[in-house]
Amino acid sequence: MGFRENLRTKIRIERLAERVRRSLGPDGSASRLDREALRELLALSPLRPLTVRDLELFVEESPDPVKTIVVLDNELPLYRTTVEDVALRKSPEVAEMVRPRNIVRILRDSDVKRSRKQKTLEAIRACCLARLDLSFRREDIEDLRRDGIASLASRYLPGVIEALELFAELLGWSPPAGSFRAPGATAFARLRSGETGETIAGPAVFFFPERWELALVEEAFREGDPAALERYRAFAGGRLTAAVRGEAVFERLQAELLGEPGHNPGSGPGG
Repeated sequence: MGFRENLRTKIRIERLAERVRRSLGPDGSASRLDREALRELLALSPLRPLTVRDLELFVEESPDPVKTIVVLDNELPLYRTTVEDVALRKSPEVAEMVRPRNIVRILRDSDVKRSRKQKTLEAIRACCLARLDLSFRREDIEDLRRDGIASLASRYLPGVIEALELFAELLGWSPPAGSFRAPGATAFARLRSGETGETIAGPAVFFFPERWELALVEEAFREGDPAALERYRAFAGGRLTAAVRGEAVFERLQAELLGEPGHNPGSGPGG
């Protein structure tokens, strides 16, 4: 796969992992694993599906009998052992359960279980991402900028959204939430924690599809500063006009990503 397809795949991996993470819940909760999302995520990993007895497994492809094995159940355990051993421990047959040695293995699996729930999910996510080559050349970023500008000029909504999503992924920006939500806009911002733990948002980009307007604000806004928060919401609602608008937004995003001179990220009131 090329650079852009790999980047799209990374975004898909992160979204699927987040869906699964929300479904896991804390220990002792009655949450149910989002198996559909997990299957989609595992399909992007080097693990391969295998049904054994009544178990749905994903198994490392290896000639060695001892493998990495994930079991799709609400605990989401990850084992380092053989398929036969997992079958015995997770779905024993009556003849196997009467053997004293097997009883110990069925009741205690800490010798082969490496992780569960969130830690297993993180291991799956990491092995999915490890398969992607996310390196890029300047030409890749210039192509992305040009595609974003062309989509904006031709009023092609999917193209504008994709260009913004890909730039945001490369920059490490996220859709703002909580106090920084932007109803009515597709928004991405650089989010971080301040010294007191408050969220700081900015720079931020806002696309208003109903008005077909694209804007970028280079200020940083502190959540604990009411004046800064109100100013942010004015930009997010389109009531204040940003200095960078239209096609220039994609130029600015490229400059931010490539570290080009001529911009000062995070400057301005509240920064």
